[in-house]
Amino acid sequence: MPANANGWAPLVGVAFCITAFSVCCSSASAQQATESADSQANRVKVGYMVEVPDPLSADGVSNILAQLNRLAQSADDGSRVTVVLRYDNANESGGGTTFEDALRLARAMTQPELRRVRVVSWVRTEVSGHRVLPILASDLLIVSPAAVIADATKDETAADETIRVSYQSIAARRGLFPAEVVTALVDPAVELAKVTQGDGSEVFASGQELARLRAAGQVAGESILAAENAPLRMNASQLRSSRIAAGMVASDEAASELLDLAAINPVDNKVLVGEPVGVVLELVGSITDSRSRRWQSNLAATLESNEVNTWVIAIDSPGGNLNQSATLAGWFAQPDPPLHTVAGFVQGEARGDASLVALACRPLMMGPNARLGGPGAESITSEDVMRNDELIEQVARSTKRPAALIRGLLDPGLQVYRYTNRKTGRVRYATEEDLNSDPLLDAEFADADRDRWERGDRVELAEGLTAAEAIALGLADGQAASVDDASRRIGLSGTPPPVTDRSVVRWVERLGRSHGLAFLLLFIGFAALSTEANAPGLGVPGFVAVVCFALYFWIKFLAGTAEWLELLAFALGLICIAIEVFVIPGFGIFGVGGLALTVLGIVLMSQTFVIPRNVYQVEVLTHSLWAALGGVIGLIAGFIVIRTLMPHIPLLSGLAMEPADLVAVNEAEKLADFTHLLGQTGSTTTPLRPSGKARFGDSIVQVISDGTSIASGEAVRVSEVHGTRVIVEAIEG
Repeated sequence: MPANANGWAPLVGVAFCITAFSVCCSSASAQQATESADSQANRVKVGYMVEVPDPLSADGVSNILAQLNRLAQSADDGSRVTVVLRYDNANESGGGTTFEDALRLARAMTQPELRRVRVVSWVRTEVSGHRVLPILASDLLIVSPAAVIADATKDETAADETIRVSYQSIAARRGLFPAEVVTALVDPAVELAKVTQGDGSEVFASGQELARLRAAGQVAGESILAAENAPLRMNASQLRSSRIAAGMVASDEAASELLDLAAINPVDNKVLVGEPVGVVLELVGSITDSRSRRWQSNLAATLESNEVNTWVIAIDSPGGNLNQSATLAGWFAQPDPPLHTVAGFVQGEARGDASLVALACRPLMMGPNARLGGPGAESITSEDVMRNDELIEQVARSTKRPAALIRGLLDPGLQVYRYTNRKTGRVRYATEEDLNSDPLLDAEFADADRDRWERGDRVELAEGLTAAEAIALGLADGQAASVDDASRRIGLSGTPPPVTDRSVVRWVERLGRSHGLAFLLLFIGFAALSTEANAPGLGVPGFVAVVCFALYFWIKFLAGTAEWLELLAFALGLICIAIEVFVIPGFGIFGVGGLALTVLGIVLMSQTFVIPRNVYQVEVLTHSLWAALGGVIGLIAGFIVIRTLMPHIPLLSGLAMEPADLVAVNEAEKLADFTHLLGQTGSTTTPLRPSGKARFGDSIVQVISDGTSIASGEAVRVSEVHGTRVIVEAIEG
């Protein structure tokens, strides 16, 4: 090697190092930018729905205010969160809401603390009594066709001036209801009419003002809304035509469109008890023994302070270990105090056994493009599902989800059908075996009642479910745009802190999902390795190669697909290749075996299985082979660059070793010159088979026959001389 090769090697090594660092940083930055862009894209405008109970008790008011305050705190600066108070399921017994409870809620709704909340009242049935008062405090009113607002003081035995003043004061703060309408709602003795005046304008008039307009002849037409001593009842059409209601809608989708929202997500009433304090666990990547133990340890540590009572499990996993998933699912389905809520959010996918973990969470929300179930990293058999049948039943009971659908998501061969009760219209999801052999599952499934159930279409579960399909089947509770959105829906003020502050580990785990980065690391690593092979000395290129390989293994290890066995195969492969290059030049068993071990190590580092058994595993194997191909291409590219391009670059020409002068080497390796023997004759002193010795004059020389066997003592002639190699032939006769 030229004398200045070691001098330039560090420079080129530095160049490799800078390139590797720049590419990795660019990839990370690009991924962060992509995630940021995705986050921005996912910031869809959503609203939240809270049910207003009937009667509205003190606890009900506290719960509603707690949700309004949390949502107000979660609002971004300069924006408002839309909260829909839905008035539904009217109490058939009537009444029950006290004036004090209703006034407490209405006053709070008009206070500055809730200025970041746009409160929309959605009246779907008849609302009467003091339950009307919070409606007057709303920013907006929408109604369903069956909506009626009537007689605010029907539960009061006598007129109360304090109540009238309070109603007028609350209504004046919003200006949603005209003062005349409020008066008629509070005082049934007052007559209310919608008057058309001489100039064509329409106004509400009640009591003495209505009598004055009539006496002055200013009434061109009138529509009586409430006669004297008759309670006021305004239906949906009257509220809409009077422009008190902003619109008439019959469904959640119509309400969302009217309010210019992508969706209105119901707030789970289960989490209204107590102040929710939560943490989020990112269950990302393959589920393995070591990762599962780490997740369980991190989650258990959050309960030591007795402050955390809510877990948010953000899932983006292909599964990988049914036993560990079953352990997590059993833990999540029945949380122990102080934990009372384990909410799930499928942000990407929950395939294979990871779907069992997701379905054990309640509530479970899914991203718009998320997928639940389908082939995953572990091939699950019917026997595996049967072994965990008791756990599946436990998860189904705890989360009130159909057990047959959970089994069907785990076992793609299971046939689950939709059954409808001919008498009641009730819908159940079950298999034929459930109907035939498990009558205790439901009393209605007894043999005597089997004919009542009409079998419908088969539920297709083999490829998994989209968010809309999972919600329709009752497996998911709604869609959420992000972890932040899902957290708000369960009562948190935003995305809670992670269970661990090791942000570097989480960052590397996210990088591990990038197939492009894995390909790049292997390409650079093998290119640097080939550079070091052409410029021996363990310089900077060798260091860059080691860093790239170590980073690749670390990423895959944290992603749960690489263990020490894969690292051993990869390292042995590289050692065999090094032996082939540096110790035993050529392309023999060490070269072929080393290359095979290296490819095997790379492939196994990218997956949790050995032989693919489903479509997903075939797809993962394809990505793994592409990563291995990237390493081979990098190795070849490094040799080509060093051998062909670098010798012609003035600053880098000293790095590559130029091909040796074969003629000079051949001459230098000569130990003796036997050209003078050419054509001479002699006799063999040993048999030539085909090599042996012969005497030429006084010299005995090592010779080789021309391919024939020559006995000892035979006459021979020298036919060719190649350095120290003397070739002879027998002389006949």
